[in-house]
Amino acid sequence: MTALLFGLNVSTSVESGSDPVADARKAEDLGFDFVSASDHLHGETPSFETWTVLSWIAARTSRIRVATRVLGVPYRHPPVVAKMAETFDRLSGGRLILGLGGGASDEEFRAFGLGFRPPRDKVDGLEEAVRIIRGLWSEGEFTFGGRLYETERAQVEPKPDRPIPIWLGTFGNRALAVTGRVADGWIPSLDMAPPERASLMRERIFAAARDAGRDPGAITCAYNLLVRVDHKADPRPSVVSGSSDAVVERLLGFVKIGFTAMNFKPVGPDEEEQAERLAREVIPAVRAAA
Repeated sequence: MTALLFGLNVSTSVESGSDPVADARKAEDLGFDFVSASDHLHGETPSFETWTVLSWIAARTSRIRVATRVLGVPYRHPPVVAKMAETFDRLSGGRLILGLGGGASDEEFRAFGLGFRPPRDKVDGLEEAVRIIRGLWSEGEFTFGGRLYETERAQVEPKPDRPIPIWLGTFGNRALAVTGRVADGWIPSLDMAPPERASLMRERIFAAARDAGRDPGAITCAYNLLVRVDHKADPRPSVVSGSSDAVVERLLGFVKIGFTAMNFKPVGPDEEEQAERLAREVIPAVRAAA
């Protein structure tokens, strides 16, 4: 049984009263294994840039891992991300989980002058990005000629001190196959991959891994979950909710179908209280039962 990992979402909001660094420090004190943040650059809601705020969080914590959930590949050129990630991981003492995705929001790409990418290009670009990043982390000079990205005798020094895990947020069949071929982890959201579909999606990933000569068991499956611990259940199917016992039972069902990591995003008011209830009432019970 792979050790279970539990993460907590950190908001990138700049609204009054928001303090992502304090939230991450609290998560560390509560015993969460990692914190994560989503990646959106465009919009009228005031927010921090994800990589910058997570770097600040890493500097103000000491143990907890830090995950990008997930960086939109088209926003940042892959060779640059390879350099950024090596620096982040080195300065944080080996705590980065590099989450990547093809980029869901076409509106954001247009707004920032990044053009339009059809789904095929998003998937192909994601795979090329991972191959470039891994190549730069492992080879002295790395040349890559892809359809969307390329490098010519590119060098990233120093090399990472450890294999930095790359988790992909993928859903379609081609993207799931990419995950199996090149990724260390898969992090879908419950609304996009409900349990009845997630098992089939997971099998597609594992089949692609086997075809590529990789060990499927080495791929971490991490569920991204909206959650609320409350005596009154939230009727939305995309929210894991109810009493602490009910939430524990639901999470154990996810473990049973192969998810060994879970990222929690508390919904509703009193998010700090929700984080404490998850840490004290839910996570220990899931660990004990699993």
